[in-house]
Amino acid sequence: MADQQSAQKRRLGFYSLDPARHTKMEDAQGLFISAMVAALGLYFLSQAGFLTSGTAGVAFLLHYAFDIPFGVLFFVVNLPFYYLSFKRLGLGFSFKTFIAILMVSFITELERKFIVIQHLDPFWAALLGGILIGFGLLGLYRHRASLGGIGILAIYIQDRFKIPAGLVQLGFDLCVMAAAFFVVSPMTVLWSLLSAVVLNLLLTINHRSDRYIAVR
Repeated sequence: MADQQSAQKRRLGFYSLDPARHTKMEDAQGLFISAMVAALGLYFLSQAGFLTSGTAGVAFLLHYAFDIPFGVLFFVVNLPFYYLSFKRLGLGFSFKTFIAILMVSFITELERKFIVIQHLDPFWAALLGGILIGFGLLGLYRHRASLGGIGILAIYIQDRFKIPAGLVQLGFDLCVMAAAFFVVSPMTVLWSLLSAVVLNLLLTINHRSDRYIAVR
């Protein structure tokens, strides 16, 4: 009976017996949950007026400078990177990344309808925002996806040159933070830098291409 149930689950795609592969169902739930976690982290940062890592940091800069919705900017800023993703990382990675970015862009804008924050300590916002986005990215990486932009470039460089993805993103983030001094206050930049360091250290310590590789 147990063998029949196991065979039925495999046919329906609930899980894969091969630890190096994901089923479509596993990918779907992984992308959705990871997008939810990352979007919550981005929402905390946006409520505190902070920036963050990667192309999301660029989207925040443009959002604060021109008052355009963050979700729209985050989706648009990532568009030029899809060519690199398709050419270097394949159609599967590119498609799942596109879906992840679309979900995060939509959920981040939607959350203000469900969550109202009356007080948010800047240290806690920076720390929790960085951790949540980091965990969201870890989940996406494990399902061969990312949040686009520098995430795509970082995964490619890690796979190609074995340079940790977190260090690649940290270098880009320093450039974003330097530009932020022209848009937001120096204290906001410092809190944002703390969040970016937390995020990238989490990725550097916990994500290695030789430790967890799963494909579909």
